[in-house]
Amino acid sequence: MSPITLAAAALPAVAWVVHIMWMVRRLHTARRDPLTGLWTREGFTRRARRLLRDKRAVVVLADVDRFKQVNDTHGHAAGDALLAAVAGRLAHGVGRDGVVGRLGGDEFAAVLVDRDHTAPERLATLARVLARPVHGAPEVHTTVSLGWVRRSDHPGEDLSALLGRADEAMYAAKRTPHGLRRARIGRLLASVAGRRSGRRGAA
Repeated sequence: MSPITLAAAALPAVAWVVHIMWMVRRLHTARRDPLTGLWTREGFTRRARRLLRDKRAVVVLADVDRFKQVNDTHGHAAGDALLAAVAGRLAHGVGRDGVVGRLGGDEFAAVLVDRDHTAPERLATLARVLARPVHGAPEVHTTVSLGWVRRSDHPGEDLSALLGRADEAMYAAKRTPHGLRRARIGRLLASVAGRRSGRRGAA
């Protein structure tokens, strides 16, 4: 068989490989939030569940305080800059071994593996970093509330339940000066479960 015939025969296979690579790239892009570059809810969930197989995993929920007020006062461009800054700082704070996603609006979630048992210190530092002014928009002053929970404290619970606990802690953190709270050990409040269910319905 001549080289030309061989090349012609191989063309369909090459075209198929190129098509598959294009589809994989499109799927990867579709699971990224266009504003922040973080994983969307679906992409985050897939990766977070894998990380939760490790007993040292920590689930974090973050919410920008007074975000609507920022949009109303400074405009949506300032709000977008704030979200992008929060996303970048969260991703840096969590590191490559964890995953960060934008669940919607001004709500973010992360899962990290606390290999060296320094999660409280790391998250306290992250809370302070998140409170810094946004580069290029120094007039925007706000904070980010963080709630977190250790997987090992609730070994029988899945990602959704752990996010619910982190959500409860996050709302408690809004009433503290440092904006950080660890989830309590005990029964999850029904109001929190309902709040998260409502958010999933609105997403």
